[in-house]
Amino acid sequence: MKPENTQKAQKTEQLTDAFRMFNELSQHLSVSYQGLQEQVAKLHHELAAARSERLKTLEEKEGLASRLEKILSALPAGVIVLDGAGFIVDCNAVALDFLGEPLHGLSWSEVVARSLTALVDNPHERQLNNGKHVNMTWRQLEQDAGQIILLSDVSEMRSLQDLLNQQRQLSAMGEMVASMAHQVRTPLATAILYASQMGNPALDKEKRQRFSEKILERLHHLERQVNDMLIFAKEGRLAMECFSLAKLLNDVEESLTDYAGSRRISLQVSNDAVDDDMLGNENALRGALMNLLNNAVDAVAEDGVIQLRVSQLDECRLRIVIQDDGPGIAEALRQRVFEPFFTTKTSGTGLGLAVVDSVVRAHGGDVQLQTLPGAGAVFVLTLPCIKRQFTPLPGGFSGKNHNQRAVT
Repeated sequence: MKPENTQKAQKTEQLTDAFRMFNELSQHLSVSYQGLQEQVAKLHHELAAARSERLKTLEEKEGLASRLEKILSALPAGVIVLDGAGFIVDCNAVALDFLGEPLHGLSWSEVVARSLTALVDNPHERQLNNGKHVNMTWRQLEQDAGQIILLSDVSEMRSLQDLLNQQRQLSAMGEMVASMAHQVRTPLATAILYASQMGNPALDKEKRQRFSEKILERLHHLERQVNDMLIFAKEGRLAMECFSLAKLLNDVEESLTDYAGSRRISLQVSNDAVDDDMLGNENALRGALMNLLNNAVDAVAEDGVIQLRVSQLDECRLRIVIQDDGPGIAEALRQRVFEPFFTTKTSGTGLGLAVVDSVVRAHGGDVQLQTLPGAGAVFVLTLPCIKRQFTPLPGGFSGKNHNQRAVT
């Protein structure tokens, strides 16, 4: 075969192979394109289904949000949402009604100072500017995202509670009147008997002096009973005024001297409080302390020791501890000592410690009994009545004042 024919045959064979390969690639591309179309169709279907599900989820969430918004609007309580910095980011209509406008964007501390007043007898309650009482609760949001605060109107419940307490108080007053009749009549009859002898010209000077002391003693006893009855009847409603702690302690020492009479009882007073300016009812506090001290005098021996210790817990709380070295109080009686009309004394009314508890609670504090039989009685009073903020004196001085006196 000629070389020219051989070359033509080779080119023809090459062209045939190239055409065959082109056909194979075309078929492969066709199959791939068909598979790609099927995949695109499948993805399009899945995307449409996902979009439909997404739209359905969004519709459900919008419905839920609308429902929650309606519930929040109809909720008979104020709801405030704070961000992590303590600023208000959302609230409902009741919160606006309670606290007034504006609220959004303000700091919560600013709104509290403007619209809420703290109550002494309940740290969870606040008083609104319109006089209503609200209970304030809060919950931290997840991941320190802020807080949600709930304000519930408890004015009606507070009124009902006050009415119930008044009914109980009236019932207790009836019981008290019946109990007081005998307690008042006995010292009064004794005072009348001694007074009737004062006009006797045959009475010598010594007996006249003794009768005068007996009359004064009975009258003081009646005065204490009447004061206890009045304080108990007030049910903790006491006028709060400024007074001096040092003056109160001095008055208490003088009063206890009169009560102890000729008995050589040592009263040891220590005042470690930094602040002297107090806010409370001085007369009621004096009466409460005297009730505790008089009980201590009755419990200790002729030469007993009574300690009155005052210390400052923090910038607003005062602690008063009254301790004696008497026989203490039995465990069976410890749970009842603050009950009205409960007494172990033959001439007692059972109002002394009840008055102490009432006065302390009226000042927003508490009183605890810590005692063991044979080891004396210890009464611990905690009172948030310090007027000024606690500020340490420079140079390490604390202003402490210690003194001890013997009541003779």
